[in-house]
Formats: sequence, C-alpha cells, structure tokens
Amino acid sequence: MPRVLLTGGSGFIAAHVLDTLLERGFDTVVTVRSEEKGQRILEAHPNTPKEKLSYVVVKDVAQEGAFDEAVKSSPPFDYVLHTASPFHHNVQDPVKDFLDPAVKGTTGILKAIKAYAPTVKRVVITSSFAAIVNPKEHAAVYSEKHWNPVTWEEGMESSQTYRASKSAWEFVEKEKPNFDIATVNPPLVLGPVVHYLNSLDAINTSNNRVSDMVRGKCKEGLPPTGTFLWVDVRDIALAHVRAIEVPEAGGQRFFVVAGEFSNKEIADIVRDSFPELADKLPSKDFPSDKPADLYGHDNSKSIRMLGLQYRSLKESIVDTVKSLLAVGV
Repeated sequence: MPRVLLTGGSGFIAAHVLDTLLERGFDTVVTVRSEEKGQRILEAHPNTPKEKLSYVVVKDVAQEGAFDEAVKSSPPFDYVLHTASPFHHNVQDPVKDFLDPAVKGTTGILKAIKAYAPTVKRVVITSSFAAIVNPKEHAAVYSEKHWNPVTWEEGMESSQTYRASKSAWEFVEKEKPNFDIATVNPPLVLGPVVHYLNSLDAINTSNNRVSDMVRGKCKEGLPPTGTFLWVDVRDIALAHVRAIEVPEAGGQRFFVVAGEFSNKEIADIVRDSFPELADKLPSKDFPSDKPADLYGHDNSKSIRMLGLQYRSLKESIVDTVKSLLAVGV
C-alpha cells in the first residue's frame, strides 16, 4: 500500500485524517512534537501493526531542517499530508506563534521533500478559508478562485494559513519539484474530539464555542458567531485523503465547506437534542446574528472532484456534544 507522512499528528484535524488513512489501508507515519504524544497515538490504535502506523518526533516545525530526517523513510513515502500549522487565539508573539510555524514549517517540509524524498508524488496542505476570504470587500459567492488580498503586515494576527499556502504555491512554481501540491481550505471546523488527544484545555478553537455552551458559559447570551461557514472535521479528513487518491486533484485548491451556521443554530440543536443541557443555554428567543445578506459559497468542486457528501450541522453538533461529554465536560 502507498506510504504517507502525516505532519502534526496530534492535532484535531490530523487525528481524523489518521483514522481515515488507516481505514483506507494506507501505511502511515505521523510527526509529533514529543515521544509522549506519539505513544498516545499508538496506544489508541492497539490493533494496528507497527508497519501500518508509526511516528517520528519533530519538536519545532519552524526550525531550519526540521523535517529533513522525518521525510527519509524505508520503504519511501509516496505522499505527504501537511496539517502541522497552528490555529488558536492564545497568541503572545504573532511571528513566533503563528507566522514562523505556518510559513517556515510549510516551506521547510517542501524543501525537505525535494531534497530527501524523491518518491513523493503529491503534498496536500491544510490551508483555510482565511486564504480565500476578503473581509474588507466580501465576494457575492466564495470559491477556490478567490484569494485573500491581505499583506504580510496586515496578516500578523489572522492570516497565517493564507501566508503559508501562498508560500507553498510560490515554492512549486519557482522550484519545480518532483511532486505537485493540493490545498484543502476549510472555514470553521466542528465535529467530535478524539478522546486520546484532547483535554478540556486543548479543545480546538472552533469547538470551544460548543464546549462553552455545554459548560453553561453562554447561559446569559451567545458570543458573536464570527465566520458563518462551517464544515465537519470528518469531511475535512476525507478531503485530505481523497486529494491523494484522485489523480486530477494535483495542483488544485479545494474550498471544503458544508454550509452556513450561527451560534444560535448550534444552541438550538444542543437544546433540542440534549434536553438535560437546556438550563445551561440562553432562551430560545435569543436572536441570531447571521446577516440576511450573507456571502454565498460554492463547494461544487469538492463534491465533483473529491466525491464529498457533507454531513449536516445537526449530525456534527450532536456528535461533538457526545464526544465532549465523554471526555468529561
């Protein structure tokens, strides 16, 4: 079977990508920041033989040459899925916490593959709606054709994934390596947490809003929704794997989006599906902040080329809440 290197193996999206890879028979090596995280992944897959799943430690993806040893493998790698890019709100230093890991990590792994992994045919990179959206002047309907026009200086706080994906396309154009690339561009990512990787303090940024509702932190009212587009993490995971399975996916960006939502809709689903949590939520009459003239989205390319069938918001939220309750929220 083809052999895949999956970076950022202890991340929210990567955990689901890993499960999808294993389900579809790929031999997988994950990069993790510590031996402890690697061991936790192996322990969570006790019936998976070591030739199907192993890990390699990459302590700091922003370091020069961080991935040089990781990409060397016997048997050699056929594909790389690069999900190791940070997205959270506890930013002390935008360059150190965001831009260096995202941009240097992405260009670093591409350089390492070109130098040390000549058998790699394709690299799939986790990008973001941030690489598409223009918050100053919204498109009527967003698709893969759109690029965020933000400059490096303006992007110091929010567009690290835009910078990383832009750097990746520039690398391929300039260096003409032995592989092609594809990017997967999700908006807000919801969906179940993987029990072996997530503590209550390490829930991904998108799921924090669901966790806060379940914990009763939104009883007096809901926070602003922010991005009104969403996707389930399991659909994102499948998109990454389909992007290496489908030959024509090379050289493509994929806007992977299930639809529109608001925090009010999430609260209503939680209330209806988990009546025992109703007293932790604001009243049914709490208004929605979703604008009537919200920009549209076009996900037809991901459906046509990758064969995605998107989960509903209700399924995603119900499964998310179940997973949060299971880890002790």
